[in-house]
Amino acid sequence: MEAIKPLLLDFLQPDDFFDNILVIESVDYLPQLRERYPKAGIFAVVKDEDTVDKFAGLDVEFHVIDYREERLPFEEEFFDTIIGDLTLEVVINPQDIAAGFSTYLKQTGVWITSFRNIRHWSVIDKLMRGRFGGIVSRLYAKVEFERLCYASFYKEVRMMPVVKTAPKGLIDKLVECGFENINNDLETEFWLIRASRSMPELSLLKSMYTLEQRQKLSIILHRIEYGIETEASVKKFWHLYDKIGLFPDYTAAFIRSVVIHRERFYKTLIAKSNDRSEIEEILSAAEEVNEMEPALVAGGVFR
Repeated sequence: MEAIKPLLLDFLQPDDFFDNILVIESVDYLPQLRERYPKAGIFAVVKDEDTVDKFAGLDVEFHVIDYREERLPFEEEFFDTIIGDLTLEVVINPQDIAAGFSTYLKQTGVWITSFRNIRHWSVIDKLMRGRFGGIVSRLYAKVEFERLCYASFYKEVRMMPVVKTAPKGLIDKLVECGFENINNDLETEFWLIRASRSMPELSLLKSMYTLEQRQKLSIILHRIEYGIETEASVKKFWHLYDKIGLFPDYTAAFIRSVVIHRERFYKTLIAKSNDRSEIEEILSAAEEVNEMEPALVAGGVFR
């Protein structure tokens, strides 16, 4: 099978500000990545030591290892993105590799990769003619790869098709034989993948304050939610609010993401906050406040 064209950088977005980038084998991306992210730390994992000399002037840290067989020599949650074409095509356990990549990504990180579509007309045509030679390769269908990503701890998966048009009349014949062609899947030769460790809204929450600050805030919110030393917990909440410079919109979004019993939480927070002016702003930013307002009024705490 012919090699995939280098298209993964089409999945980079204008607001992708990457500090640390890992490239898996797909070294043709290195010059473009260095040009686009001149101050980023760029790392590359390759099996062939001769590859290193070809990119000597790009300030790339190379590691000559087989990512399929060896643990990568990096800290967990170090990379903003891991980029590599067809990274799960020749592996024994694809979910182990996919999940392993996720451990090296920051909470806001993304894995950008691709796979060959087993339902592409060229694959089916070779099978029909008895000439398929991809015995050592793993090919995937779109739904199968999506499920693999979600099972490997990615929270959002986006896909982009790379189309190779079939000879005239072949798609009609395949459809007549019972092959579904939803969204032109039979002419999609490759799927490009952008798998994120967090949903977009949570990525923003995780990017604005340190992990330690978010963990501390989460613990305090849960103590208020479940009535644990509520007066002291509310004081700690406002102390942290002032200390790290929280603001109403962020705070409301963070509460929405971690607090389950929000009506009970807000009742306690309002009752114990000693008229902090920010309360009304946080409530205004909370999407669910209109639904909770009658209950809060009935409890005598909503103003």
